[in-house]
Amino acid sequence: MNNINIKIKLTRGMTLPKYATDGSAALDLCAALEEGERIVLCPGERKLIPTGISIAPETSGVVAIIAARSGLGTKKGICLSNGIGVIDSDYRGEVHVGLFNTGKEDFIIERGDRIAQMMFVPVFTANLIESAELDETERGAGGFGSTGVK
Repeated sequence: MNNINIKIKLTRGMTLPKYATDGSAALDLCAALEEGERIVLCPGERKLIPTGISIAPETSGVVAIIAARSGLGTKKGICLSNGIGVIDSDYRGEVHVGLFNTGKEDFIIERGDRIAQMMFVPVFTANLIESAELDETERGAGGFGSTGVK
């Protein structure tokens, strides 16, 4: 794996995020609620959850991507309210996670609960070149299931 230095400012009494295993691609983000505080996320409801961290990557060539935790999504229906989160390299505020309950039961969030994951990904700035025509490919303009399921 490649490494990058990321400065992290901790608030709300939180500790550094951790990788769950040596092979983990993303750090676990935890809910930075007050001790004893609980958030109830009812079915169909969205809420913004603080993490108690702010970040400063050493280069503008990286972005932090916030992703849902697969277990919460498949077992409880807890997803990110915006699909994925993008934390630009120049953002210095606290990282928050928007959660959405697509399940059928209330979901309780308490201090320290792992609510999402964050990975760091290289960024390319696109040089957009207007063109009247594009090169042909085998797929062409086919999309949205045009290649089938098998």
